[in-house]
Amino acid sequence: MELAGALQLGELAAAFAALPVFPLFDTAYFIVSVLYLKYEPGAVELSRRNPFASWLCAMLHCFGSYILADLLLGESPIDYFSNNSSVILATAVWYLIFFCPMNLFYKCVSFLPMKLIFVAMKEVVRVRKIAAGVHHAHHRYHHGWFIMMATGWVKGSGVALMSNLEQLLRGVWKPETNEILHMSFPTKASLYGTVLFTLQQTRWLPVSEANLIFFFTMFMIVCKVFMTATHSHASPFAPVESFLCPVFFGCFSSEQTSHHEDQHAASQEVSHPPPAPAKSKEELNEGTRKRKAKKAE
Repeated sequence: MELAGALQLGELAAAFAALPVFPLFDTAYFIVSVLYLKYEPGAVELSRRNPFASWLCAMLHCFGSYILADLLLGESPIDYFSNNSSVILATAVWYLIFFCPMNLFYKCVSFLPMKLIFVAMKEVVRVRKIAAGVHHAHHRYHHGWFIMMATGWVKGSGVALMSNLEQLLRGVWKPETNEILHMSFPTKASLYGTVLFTLQQTRWLPVSEANLIFFFTMFMIVCKVFMTATHSHASPFAPVESFLCPVFFGCFSSEQTSHHEDQHAASQEVSHPPPAPAKSKEELNEGTRKRKAKKAE
């Protein structure tokens, strides 16, 4: 009975891994990516003022991971744009979200139940891209573990890693929002996922690629749908990281750091009391008259 259940699960995972992502899942991926672009401050104004710049930003949101992965592997960064069907589909999604009359398309796809479906479908594409990136790098560099991990990572989160370049196209420069300094959940999950796929690709993880794609996709779907539905930015990895980081790296948590800064500021205020308020001009004149009166006496 257990063997039959395992076989059925393996067949389900194999069928899921063979499921084509174009055009249905790719459309959901483009919709969510362009939605996040529209949420950015000034994105709507940019689309009216300079539609071409807005289109370039949308293409970075849709294909930034492919561009970054091609750069890492020494290939042409515009190679993926030869896929006319995907570019036309992404352009149509961008136009409908930004320029559809009465914002009808935007209102439909941003309706929370619909948006949750698209978010779940986007995670299917993300995991496939991670697996494809690791497989592609393994084909080029059989023993290059770090190359496989880097390629899979940027395939899964290249849009976030290129966010500063996309900001420049919108005329915004926020270096403090660097994704490497402040990793979001998809970026961290892509990093951890590419480690798993690299171990599987090099036969160190005794799991089939289809099973790994299936289970990691389910994990990503559950996490992202829950975070989107609850409008939460808390990472599911936070409890594990808060336990492991002090052990291996001795790092302080953000609460400890802020508490230390508050104590330091308080000690600075005590050791350096504020200077006495400067006297007004009338007080100085009155003091001068008193001194002259004393001299006259």
